[in-house]
Amino acid sequence: MISPRQRPILLAAVALVVIWAAAMTGYEIAKHAKVTPEKVRAYTESVDFSHLSAAERAAAIQKLAAMLNALSLEERQSLRQDRTAYKWFEKMTEDEKGEFLEATMPTGFKQMIGAFEDMPPDKRKRVVDQAIKQMKDQREKMAASGQLPPPGTNAVVLSQELQDKVTKIGLQSFYSHSSAQTKAELAPFLEEMQRTMESGRMLRQPRQP
Repeated sequence: MISPRQRPILLAAVALVVIWAAAMTGYEIAKHAKVTPEKVRAYTESVDFSHLSAAERAAAIQKLAAMLNALSLEERQSLRQDRTAYKWFEKMTEDEKGEFLEATMPTGFKQMIGAFEDMPPDKRKRVVDQAIKQMKDQREKMAASGQLPPPGTNAVVLSQELQDKVTKIGLQSFYSHSSAQTKAELAPFLEEMQRTMESGRMLRQPRQP
């Protein structure tokens, strides 16, 4: 029989066991629920998008968008660069492409466009150049780790033509009149450009000799 003095100790021990068990259960659930690039790749591989009904396609697009949005910028960029994020893109209708692009648009995208529009051309070019450099550096790291083919065997980060148009015309006009395909090509660049602008790197003046 448990004495009155032992009862609080026993209850405390039981409480600790319950809390520990609940914490471990929560950890296991969170671990399995956490979105990873591997889970996104597995999901896109498991779905035969062209054979889905309209309702199923809409649900699949929303799920893929939600999974991409749950990843870090670097993880999203890796899935865009190896084309996992756009595995179904060519099979989508124009409306579906628009919905997918809208759903995966970076947070604060419109504010970033507004800030870019207010910059003079020379500062716009510096932002574009810095974003391109960051993307190239990341691509080289991915190639070195085997996540992408060696440099030179895959497409350029962003064509010179698009770079020039973004710099001269500005994002607002160019993006609003671009096709879904061009917007998809611009997506990783826009995310990197937003990070460049938010970090303030484009405000750093080059050192004078």
